[in-house]
Amino acid sequence: MTRPITAGVDGTEESLAALDWAAREAVRRGLPLRVVHAWRYAEALPTADRDTQHGWVSEGVREAVRTVSGRHPELEVAVDVLEGGVAEALTGAAAQSELLVLGSRGHGSVMGFLLGSVGRQVIAETARPVVLVRAGDRAAAEAAGRDVVVGQHGGPQDSAAALRFAFETAAVRGATVRAVRAWTLPPVFAYSPGSLKLLDEAGGLEPYEKQALADALRPWQERFPQVPVAEHVEMGSAGQVLLSMAGRAQLMVVGRRSRRTAVGARIGSVAHGVLHHAECPVAVVPHE
Repeated sequence: MTRPITAGVDGTEESLAALDWAAREAVRRGLPLRVVHAWRYAEALPTADRDTQHGWVSEGVREAVRTVSGRHPELEVAVDVLEGGVAEALTGAAAQSELLVLGSRGHGSVMGFLLGSVGRQVIAETARPVVLVRAGDRAAAEAAGRDVVVGQHGGPQDSAAALRFAFETAAVRGATVRAVRAWTLPPVFAYSPGSLKLLDEAGGLEPYEKQALADALRPWQERFPQVPVAEHVEMGSAGQVLLSMAGRAQLMVVGRRSRRTAVGARIGSVAHGVLHHAECPVAVVPHE
């Protein structure tokens, strides 16, 4: 079964930018586009019954879709107006999709289509990649020679899903993958005879980190030999190092491990920081 690229829309500038981004990506990948809007019946409007309100909402969504279809007449588009909770609708839609695309507003909390805990819940609980797009996003940024920047950490399998997504995206865009690995000095007690031997064989911490990045990239370079790759290893916090690359990125890709806490879903500090501050679209890819 062919899974679509799904865009969540609510009429805001951010969600309409996300819809445009999703349509372009669907055309590039040869996939259908699904447009989803979640709504709740407003009992406070006694002059408009449920069917009338549904009609208003549906027409607003169809108007946005007509604009996108006019730009991409070859694109297959399906529209779903779902009554119920936003988080539940989006999480359910994501499960049936190649990826979910949503709007994100400003520097600060992930907003736009998503508000507070709803956004964190959707990103943390879906098993599919979620792309966040700001209102100022334009197609020109994708054709300006900018990179698909992806964060890598740990061993070859730790960032495999994020690397796969980055290489697949770069392949259909004719872009360079810029793989970024940040490292910090571990505390003295973290050293062991085994780790000291590995560091000694590698020639020190920085060469060890460069080798670790090269090892993680190798299978994806073999699978996507047409994709140029730039490697960047830098000492510092992962979030800060990734954000220093954002100005040259057409897309930022970060992995995440979802975890539940007493206050709800968490998406990880690196993904959280990049979502807050990166100007470019950001793809959050769950670990496998």
